[in-house]
Amino acid sequence: MNNGIVIIGSGFAARQLVKNLRKQDSHVPITLIADDSCDEYNKPELSHVISQQQPADALTRGSSVSFAQQYHLQLHSNTRVMAIDAASQRVSSQQHSWQYDKLVLAVGASAIVPPIAGHQHMLTLNSQQEYRQCEDRLLSAKRVLILGGGLIGSELAMDMCRAGKQVTVIDQANSLLSSLMPVEVSSRLQCSLQQMGVELLLNQQLVSLQLAEGGLLATLSNGRQLLTDAAVSAVGLRPNSKLARQAGLQVNRGILVDSCLQTSAENIYALGDCAEINGQLLPFLQPIQFGAITLAKNLLGTRDGLTLPPMLIKVKTPAMPMQLAGETQRQDLQWTILAEAQGIIAKGFDRQQQLRAFIVSEDHMKQAFVLLKTLNNSYKTQEQQ
Repeated sequence: MNNGIVIIGSGFAARQLVKNLRKQDSHVPITLIADDSCDEYNKPELSHVISQQQPADALTRGSSVSFAQQYHLQLHSNTRVMAIDAASQRVSSQQHSWQYDKLVLAVGASAIVPPIAGHQHMLTLNSQQEYRQCEDRLLSAKRVLILGGGLIGSELAMDMCRAGKQVTVIDQANSLLSSLMPVEVSSRLQCSLQQMGVELLLNQQLVSLQLAEGGLLATLSNGRQLLTDAAVSAVGLRPNSKLARQAGLQVNRGILVDSCLQTSAENIYALGDCAEINGQLLPFLQPIQFGAITLAKNLLGTRDGLTLPPMLIKVKTPAMPMQLAGETQRQDLQWTILAEAQGIIAKGFDRQQQLRAFIVSEDHMKQAFVLLKTLNNSYKTQEQQ
């Protein structure tokens, strides 16, 4: 490959791909281009920065210069790619252009901010860069409103409450983590947060935010108004697909890829939060790690399909830690739930009484790997039928 591999993005997906490429080939030219500093940090730590009083710069684990030297690549930080020419296999910024043999889009996803009146006052915590922009405001805030009771919203709510802040969570669903698990399981986390002092306003929508004396005035769909010092949007992520769309690639919710992680254009691939594979968006660390292994092989000449086993998802809520795996969001599963003082074991079975999902919490999390093995066996049995 004379022009080599060009990767757009500098997050976890891009770095995992670089590391896997270098394990297999120490000479193939790699160019990494990203619109941020390209410094390495651990994104999951954003769920705990407030209670630990961490400034944004403390999250940095390594510099972009050391990463480029260690993995022998050309790195262009703070550089925004403006266009992809799939026909001539070239990407361009305002000042430069790069020819590629293979191109990988690892451009991630952006936090969704709902288009309500006053949405410009909402903060997001989806990157070190975003936290850097609002860290003073969040660390000094006494009252925090969090929009969204999903995975990130629940983690942030507990962290900010542990930091001594008065926390209010607003969600239009009737339970926390509603897209991940049944209410019979999530209610335990709900009680834990409420006992800590978090106010949960469920079945409600945020209508508007406006500057007021003493803070931000939030108005809800039931007419209630409350004052807060900061409002954080945690309603989900939207894949960054604009660049791919402009290049004529097929895009649905994310950039569409096949099982080999190739887009609709020859020699262009996508990996991580921006990619949609088999109708799924998989913004979790383990699928990205598996994807990076497969894609590295394919970029170097093989054509392997990505197969994902059931994988653990951790809910980082220290007062009530949880792990889950499988199709926990399926509506047709029959759940058996053992709730004890030391935690929960919830198992979801299909009509053939095969284990399809599980959720464990607190002291019962040590059973997660045994249940994961059973879950893997259930999937293999179904594939063989």
